[in-house]
Amino acid sequence: MANVTDLQTKYSKLAQEYSKLRAQNQVLKKAVVDEQANSASLKEQLKQRDQSLRKQEQEMDSLSFRNQQLAKRVELLQEELAASEVRSKKGKGKGDSPSQQNLQTQSVFDEDLQKKIEENERLHIQFYEADEQHRKEEAELRARLEKLEGDAEEHQAVVDGLTTKYVETIERLQSDKARLEVKTQTLEREAKECRMRTEECQQQLRRCQSELNRQVKQSSSVIQEKVPFNDTKFSDYNSLNVPSHNRRHQLKARDVTSQALSFIQDLVAALLNFHTYTEQRVHIYPLDSSIEPISPLNQKFSQYLHENAAYVRPLEDSFLQLYQSITEDTVTVLETVVTLRNFTENFSSYAHFLQKILPYQLKSLEEECKAPLCTAALTATNRELQNDMKKVTTVFEKMQNYVRLLALPSVRQDAVPHSSTSAVFTQLAANLHGLHDAIKEMSKHYNQKAGIEQELPTVTQKLCTTTECLLGSLGSLTSVTGKIATFFSNNLDFFTSPGYSPRGCTVSLNPLQAESMLANKKKAAAYIQAIKTARPQSVPYREALSNRRILTSSTESREGLTQQVQQSLEKIGRLEQEKEHWLLEAQLGKVRLEKENQRIADLEAQLAAALGGSLSSQATADGRLTQSQEEAETPQRATGKETALCTSLVGMLCTTPTNEHVGDEESREQLIKTHYMARVGELTTQLQISDSKAVHFHSECRALAKRLTIAEKARETLSEEVKRANENITRLQDELTTTKRSYEDQLSMMSDHLCSMNETLSKQREEIDTLKLGGKVPHQGGFWFQTV
Repeated sequence: MANVTDLQTKYSKLAQEYSKLRAQNQVLKKAVVDEQANSASLKEQLKQRDQSLRKQEQEMDSLSFRNQQLAKRVELLQEELAASEVRSKKGKGKGDSPSQQNLQTQSVFDEDLQKKIEENERLHIQFYEADEQHRKEEAELRARLEKLEGDAEEHQAVVDGLTTKYVETIERLQSDKARLEVKTQTLEREAKECRMRTEECQQQLRRCQSELNRQVKQSSSVIQEKVPFNDTKFSDYNSLNVPSHNRRHQLKARDVTSQALSFIQDLVAALLNFHTYTEQRVHIYPLDSSIEPISPLNQKFSQYLHENAAYVRPLEDSFLQLYQSITEDTVTVLETVVTLRNFTENFSSYAHFLQKILPYQLKSLEEECKAPLCTAALTATNRELQNDMKKVTTVFEKMQNYVRLLALPSVRQDAVPHSSTSAVFTQLAANLHGLHDAIKEMSKHYNQKAGIEQELPTVTQKLCTTTECLLGSLGSLTSVTGKIATFFSNNLDFFTSPGYSPRGCTVSLNPLQAESMLANKKKAAAYIQAIKTARPQSVPYREALSNRRILTSSTESREGLTQQVQQSLEKIGRLEQEKEHWLLEAQLGKVRLEKENQRIADLEAQLAAALGGSLSSQATADGRLTQSQEEAETPQRATGKETALCTSLVGMLCTTPTNEHVGDEESREQLIKTHYMARVGELTTQLQISDSKAVHFHSECRALAKRLTIAEKARETLSEEVKRANENITRLQDELTTTKRSYEDQLSMMSDHLCSMNETLSKQREEIDTLKLGGKVPHQGGFWFQTV
């Protein structure tokens, strides 16, 4: 345990020192980076100072050269001035005429000098302006060049970073490529195996085809020899066959009928509401029956509308009977659906009811148009409503005819050909869509009429409420008719498909065939129920084979097992003998140990009595030694064979009698004590070492488990980063191509621009040189005067 604590303290110290060194390293890195930046800035400043120094040296050289020229010019002028003074003194005695000539020549020289001075001033001004412009352009170009160089360095750094990143990605992609190549090799091997399997399958297919051809030839020969005639060859004979029962068709028919029943119920409710609210409106408008009596026409119309339930309710009841007659154990075709006739009769009665109330509806609307407060817009809306009612009644009459045609096969089988049934269903679907359109137009016109009526001054709240209820019934009627039309169109294929017919024939089914079909179905169900018996339990084939192998192997290895049993019995006998021998040795050792302990106790008592209190401490120490010896020997007594072996060794050492050689026995006892004490010390040290190792291993395992979890998380994050990096690689490649292209364009533009600027600079230098030469060659006095 002490070693573990020392290791932990050392590890903590190393961790602290590592953290300190890491922090110092970071600080040093920052300092190095700062120093590098400072050195770079100082280098830039040094370059700038060198450039400025060179410029100043050039300016000094040019100024010294100009000063030398000026000095020479001044000397020449002084010499000319002295000569002119001498000439002027000589000319004073000659008279006035030479003086006048001198004055004239002096005035000419003055004018010439003045012109030269002015020209020199103009040239200096031009030279100064050109020099300033040249300096400005040069400064701008240098600043731009420095900026471009900085941008180029930044872009170069970005390019270097991207190249390093791309090198890493290329290496990773190369590793991925190698992995994919290995994967492709494995896939190629799998493909070869698949090809081999496909060849085997093709061979099996050829064998199956040959077997099937053989069976077809055999069955065709049997049919030709054994079958007297083929009843499905001719349609007349095939029509006599009984078709099979189609349970799927029955379930589909029941599902379709249940959906149609829900739509019929909604249609009946909407029609009842429409007729009822129409009756209430007749009693309210154009004359209110609670205030004054309505017209006889509206009274008769109201009486007929009051009877609408007697015509509308039977539609729902008859269709409910039709739905209840369709079950899984029936045959549902037009020839067997007898309950369809009741629905057809009720639908015809409702169509006649609509024809009966149509004139009254038209006259009632005309009476509303004759009202004193009826506007032209309201009259036009009423005309449109009359047309809509006529359309609705016409559509119902057409639907009545088609429904009658569908109900005729249940009365007489050959009334409607099977080829015409699909056309009847198609026309019925078209009429349903026409009914939906007509009711939709009527609802729209009723909405317009309600909006116009609300603007009239004589409209009551009762009329508004009734109109809203009527519009609501028309809306529900519109939605129901649309649903019915869509439902009928979606299931048109089911309605027109022949559900039951003999195999290979399109003849319709008659009721006698339907009865025989149901009887055959019941017989088949009874037969299947009769033959459905439980199979007796038996041992599986594989289990029987394994049992047989076990049985044969057991019979073969019986002799070997008997020999092994004999050998083991002999070993057991020898071990029992050794066990008895070692038990006897252990008992002898225990007896001798007790005698020795008794003798040692007696000797200690005698020594204590002889020596007295002076040697009490030594006696207590000896007592503790014997006690430790007994404590060390007690676990050995309980440990079986190994303890017996040790005691047997002790007994073998104590072979001499105790009375004759007492000194040898004491020395031998002391050796045994020292041996066992040393052994106990070694065991304790080994135990401590093992405990410390166990603790160390436990801590290492916990640390490894933590590292494993961290590594798993890092792996997940790295996988996500890899995905993102792949996406970034594709994006950066595109950006790199675009940036390279843009940089190349910019560099080409900059090179062209620099070439043009160099040309302009060379031209400006040539102009400056020409201006300088032009200022030197003419009269040098003007230049000297300007300088002074």
